[in-house]
Amino acid sequence: MNSRGTVRFGSATIEYEVQRSARRKKTVQITVGGSGVQVLAPAATPDSELQAIVRRRAPWILNHTGDEGTNPSPRRFVSGETLPYLGRNVRLIVEPADVPRPQVRFDHWRFRVAVPIDLEGEERNRRIKSAIVAWYRDRAAERLRSGVQRWWHRFGDGRDPQILIRDQRQRWGSCAPDGTLRFNWRVMMLEPALVEYVIVHELVHLGVKSHSSDFWRTLATALPDMKQRRRRLRETGKTLPL
Repeated sequence: MNSRGTVRFGSATIEYEVQRSARRKKTVQITVGGSGVQVLAPAATPDSELQAIVRRRAPWILNHTGDEGTNPSPRRFVSGETLPYLGRNVRLIVEPADVPRPQVRFDHWRFRVAVPIDLEGEERNRRIKSAIVAWYRDRAAERLRSGVQRWWHRFGDGRDPQILIRDQRQRWGSCAPDGTLRFNWRVMMLEPALVEYVIVHELVHLGVKSHSSDFWRTLATALPDMKQRRRRLRETGKTLPL
């Protein structure tokens, strides 16, 4: 029996058709083609399980279905929209309030944004975006420093690491010749396993400056599943807003 379903991922909606088969015993397969997104599943697989699988594979699906994967829709910063944080879509709740500037609070996996009552139009969007980016940067400074510290005994040289949070359009991170580590604040939108990949990737550069075979061998020793993480990072990066 065929059925249909939808999944929201960021600003994109993924519509898919489910084709169940009694001959298919265990695996669920997702294909993308001229007829759209097809989910091939065993007959007894619950709809909720298929929806979870589609959501988990959303970056890959969007990357293969057109512009939604590479050009996410711009945010209007209104209640009901979502922003990714640590790999999860977090709903925005935007409320007018008696405040001098937009204020962001993370509350039970919701972004609660208090906005000055008289703030409107493009200025409103610009200032809300600025407040949200500042929130991400603060979280990045906390989490990336603690992540670097967890791996520092393996790759560090004894000095305290210098860590800077930057707005790097084309990079997740970089390692300068003097050992300074720079990270893109958008790293905080990624799932924790990918945050760790970015951290370890840059730490390996402390000892191996280029992307040589030695570099990838060292990275694979630290993270045996680094190829899978690297692939997911490429897929996810194309779907991120802001």
